[in-house]
Amino acid sequence: MSGVTLKGAIKRYGKTQVIHGVDLQIEDGEFCVFVGPSGCGKSTLLRMIAGLEDTSDGQIHIGARDVTNADPAERGVAMVFQTYALYPHMTVEQNVGFGLKMNGVPKAEIDEKVAKASEILQLGPYLDRKPKALSGGQRQRVAIGRAIVRGPDVFLFDEPLSNLDAELRVDMRVEIARLHKELGTTMIYVTHDQVEAMTLADKIVVLRAGNIEQVGSPMELYQNPDNKFVAGFIGSPSMNFLNGVVDQGGVRVPALNDTLIKTDVSLPANGAAITVGLRPQHLAVTEAKSGIVVNLRERLGGVAYDYLTTPTGERITVETKGDDPIAPNTTVDVVFEAEHAMFFDAESEARLR
Repeated sequence: MSGVTLKGAIKRYGKTQVIHGVDLQIEDGEFCVFVGPSGCGKSTLLRMIAGLEDTSDGQIHIGARDVTNADPAERGVAMVFQTYALYPHMTVEQNVGFGLKMNGVPKAEIDEKVAKASEILQLGPYLDRKPKALSGGQRQRVAIGRAIVRGPDVFLFDEPLSNLDAELRVDMRVEIARLHKELGTTMIYVTHDQVEAMTLADKIVVLRAGNIEQVGSPMELYQNPDNKFVAGFIGSPSMNFLNGVVDQGGVRVPALNDTLIKTDVSLPANGAAITVGLRPQHLAVTEAKSGIVVNLRERLGGVAYDYLTTPTGERITVETKGDDPIAPNTTVDVVFEAEHAMFFDAESEARLR
């Protein structure tokens, strides 16, 4: 097993730079998730670690080895892609062991490794089937099995669940988490789905436009984001952001009845624009008619989400327990837990502390 270290890693395509001097330490045995919107550079960074993309500048180390210029086969990594890339004419057993066969590994050793991987991934009943006779989740487990038999130092996953339906995604998240616990191998996982990131990761790396915005455990990023981007990206539903103005040592929020939030946070001068962040579970709807309009209620069983529009035109999501009936176009008021409010500079989007 090995950790992964990136030192000033840069990627350019011609004159266009897409990864901007990334420094990152992934510890031995850690499950690290790269997360961010489409085009943020997460898959490019993963492919640089795999050796499928050249590193324009900087260094990449796996364990004590500098692999910056090493061929992919020499890096000790195994990659699982979004597409299963299975051979349709081969059985599951043949697909899992094919890479070992091509490398001249003795058949007895191949059989042993395939059997062990099949046991870990619960593929035993399907070894004689061909891919067309498997579900999407089973095919993805075969692709993971093909990676396991190689005994890599690092597993790399590039959005492996994107092609699965919602129920299978949940099942496979559990499978991958169990696999990591059983193998204890360093894993780096790319996704645009922050729910996957929150549920799988020991460490999350939030990327935007080729830069790292913040690195930390899931709950560190959720409870203590460094900026508005991280605060809005981590957490489902997303944090609400409302315009505020510094006033009398606090922040006045026009959208919420011009409420003044008192805070110990270091604020700029009176009159400065501030963005106020409130998570949906820290808000509640009341019956007072303040001009805030209910657009839609989504019922998810024990939890509902109310989507509201304020008199200032800003949108708010409120998490509600139970099933209090609220009809669309109803005018309501919103109250909130002021101690959970976060404040961000309106221009730089940096968190004010």
